[in-house]
Amino acid sequence: MRMATLGKVLVSATAAAQMVGPYVFDFNETHIYNDSWPPHAKFHNAQTMSSGVALSMATLVNLWRPGSGRVGVDAAAFAASTYWLSQLSAFFYPGTASVDPPGEDNWPQLKFTIPMLTVIGVGWFLAGRGLAGTRRR
Repeated sequence: MRMATLGKVLVSATAAAQMVGPYVFDFNETHIYNDSWPPHAKFHNAQTMSSGVALSMATLVNLWRPGSGRVGVDAAAFAASTYWLSQLSAFFYPGTASVDPPGEDNWPQLKFTIPMLTVIGVGWFLAGRGLAGTRRR
């Protein structure tokens, strides 16, 4: 498998996980069906799930559109990493927690966030390296 294709496949795998993961983890009684959550909190949860799908679609379109080249790979890596970086940024907002009580606020999301960002970075590097001879558009 060519290096560029391997890189694109790695980034695509993170996009697929990003489309499905939020629904697996959030479309249940701990989030969207949580009776203790006010409607506006559920609104933002739904918005986050939909954002994951939209960013994943942008990732896949930019990666696989014919002729997208290095600019497409860069845009795809940016779109793929945005969801995960914004999840990390939640730590800096006042009053946030990684889980609802009585759970321990130990940021369990990191076991997904850090590996996903790593795979995106490796995929971006490999795809870019494989396209090194490609003219920028």
